[in-house]
Amino acid sequence: MAKRIGYIGLGLMGKPIARNLMKAGYPLIVHNRSQAAVEELIKEGAERADSPRAIAEASDVVFTNLPDTPDVEQVVFGENGIIEGIKEGMILIDNSTIKPETAREIAATLAERGAHALDAPVSGGDVGAKAGTLAIMVGGSEDAFKEAKPIFEAMGKTITYVGESGAGQVAKACNQIMVAAQMVAMGELLLLAEKTGVNPERVVDAIKGGAAQCWTLDNKPPRLFDGNRSPGFKAYMQHKDLGIVLDTARSYGMPLPATAVNQQLYEAMLQLGMRDLDNSAVIGALEAISGIHLTCS
Repeated sequence: MAKRIGYIGLGLMGKPIARNLMKAGYPLIVHNRSQAAVEELIKEGAERADSPRAIAEASDVVFTNLPDTPDVEQVVFGENGIIEGIKEGMILIDNSTIKPETAREIAATLAERGAHALDAPVSGGDVGAKAGTLAIMVGGSEDAFKEAKPIFEAMGKTITYVGESGAGQVAKACNQIMVAAQMVAMGELLLLAEKTGVNPERVVDAIKGGAAQCWTLDNKPPRLFDGNRSPGFKAYMQHKDLGIVLDTARSYGMPLPATAVNQQLYEAMLQLGMRDLDNSAVIGALEAISGIHLTCS
């Protein structure tokens, strides 16, 4: 019999992930602050729960996919939170990107009640969430990971057990270092081509087959050339994630100078009113600095 799954947080990533779990045959119960996504999934066969507590009481496995660390803490530990409905043997899987130490605290608290917590942040954007091709990086009990792996296989293509609690979040922090670096580098190279009078589209075609090849160059330039800077993955979330990266590094006495500069560019996006644009739209902050603007086709 398929495990009964609860999913809390039906945003840009959460809704398609939840939909893929349901398509894979898992009975699904959902909860979200905004009801539009809930209604959409109910029409497709999901059930509604009125609180995180109700989700936990009705589910074998509970997923959370929320914007930031305080949101996860509130849903788990707050009034009518998951902790009030938890039962022995239940698995909590957090797809959010949060502080590693918070993931460890949640896992320790649930372990006291005979339940398991896996920190399982994802990468691949809304495209990967819809296609079920996400990269999933998991921290927590290896036994709980093995139990949950068939569920992960309905969500993603690359599923990696990284280590004990918090390890998945550390892996996601490392992922976000690389993502931000790629987005900023892409913006700089496109504007350099523009400034020198060389066609940026042809530059991308020339370099993405060589050592510069990366996911960002494979996926983002066509959208920018079309003038499309909508998300995707919102700039304010990239900024938030880089804050987690730098806070984590600071707690270990680890300097990350390039990441600190990149976070400031995303800070500039927020100050320039670009917070809800795609993370690739960091080119807009670079345009503001340089006075050069990318020509759209």
